[in-house]
Amino acid sequence: MEEINNIEVTPCTDSDYLKPFRVHYNQNGTKKSWDFMRTHDSVSVLIFNTSSHCFVLVKQFRPAVYMCEWEKTKTQPPQSAEKTEEGASEAAASAPESQEGQSEGESSSQWPPVSAGVTYELCAGLVDKPDLSLEEIARQEVLEECGYDVPASKLKRITSYRSGVGVTGAKQTMFYAEVSDDNCVSAGGGEPREGELIEVVKVPLHEAMTFAYDERIPKTMGVIFSFIWFHNNMSPKYKISTNV
Repeated sequence: MEEINNIEVTPCTDSDYLKPFRVHYNQNGTKKSWDFMRTHDSVSVLIFNTSSHCFVLVKQFRPAVYMCEWEKTKTQPPQSAEKTEEGASEAAASAPESQEGQSEGESSSQWPPVSAGVTYELCAGLVDKPDLSLEEIARQEVLEECGYDVPASKLKRITSYRSGVGVTGAKQTMFYAEVSDDNCVSAGGGEPREGELIEVVKVPLHEAMTFAYDERIPKTMGVIFSFIWFHNNMSPKYKISTNV
């Protein structure tokens, strides 16, 4: 995951996942326009291992996050990634705060460390298989990404919501799945043929809320919301603490 190099940014003229559009409309007599992306809906799954009392998350490199971090610091085109790869690898081994000691010229002319684009997320996937139910798609994602074989009937629907409303407006449906060590049939890691490189991460239950609110840990809103949902809905049932 840490071996990211030969970075090149090019225009996106065609994509299987995103379709850009501009809509024109009148609102209360005022003419307006808005740019948006059409994309797939998605599912996400909060996985709780009852054997070890921990949540199972995925950790992966997100190019969009990485480029946003680069855009914040650049003032001129960066040097080639190959020239800065060694320095980026060293920085990735330490916390993001370690970059504060760089001079303005240095930080703006180099690519950020790979860690700047790595995020912690719920197991998730696109709704792009019309012949499968949302539960069945979620089940496949749990198996591919995290290695747990869970029947679709065991997935509990938490809720659905709109994500990226300023850009896409796609709907994500969140599920809850309880697993045990007996359900683990592989190491997970995603589907290499689809370009996925995923690390399975376990967060102990007693550290969950500290993890959720630690701003130094890059994570999605789905992680934060689902941990709060678990605390409010499942902790009383199991009489266990999420350290709130």
